[in-house]
Amino acid sequence: MRMMQNTGFTLIELVTTILLIAILSVVALPRLMTSSSYSAFTLRDEFISELRKAQLMAMNNQDSCFQVNVDENGYQLHSFSNNTCTGTSRTEAMQTFAGGASLTTRPPDANHTFNVKFDVKGVTNMGCSGPCINVIADETLVINIESEGYIHGR
Repeated sequence: MRMMQNTGFTLIELVTTILLIAILSVVALPRLMTSSSYSAFTLRDEFISELRKAQLMAMNNQDSCFQVNVDENGYQLHSFSNNTCTGTSRTEAMQTFAGGASLTTRPPDANHTFNVKFDVKGVTNMGCSGPCINVIADETLVINIESEGYIHGR
């Protein structure tokens, strides 16, 4: 009796391997080869969260003032013990921008340094309704602040 020795792959194993390589090349390689990243989306979501936090704090602490200061380097939440946003403030850690990202007010020619304050009703001092802030990173996204105080990305 002669025993057969396995010396290769079966057709099913070869086809399965080729299919897996094809799927990976279609899905994974374009993401690895592109210069685009998700930094604009990440910055937009982080800044919206910071604005909503300041808004909720302003609505829940009516004898205090909460504002988010933005400059070329990043943004920072300040809380004041009075309604006028003056005097001594408690500040949270500065959230710095990475990779050349920035925030600007709209229209696009506006400047990179601004403050966003909220009153006790959750309405901002920005005086805009709709697109208010540009998030500039690998692409440009918009943050909308509606006149009623609703903050969302577009």
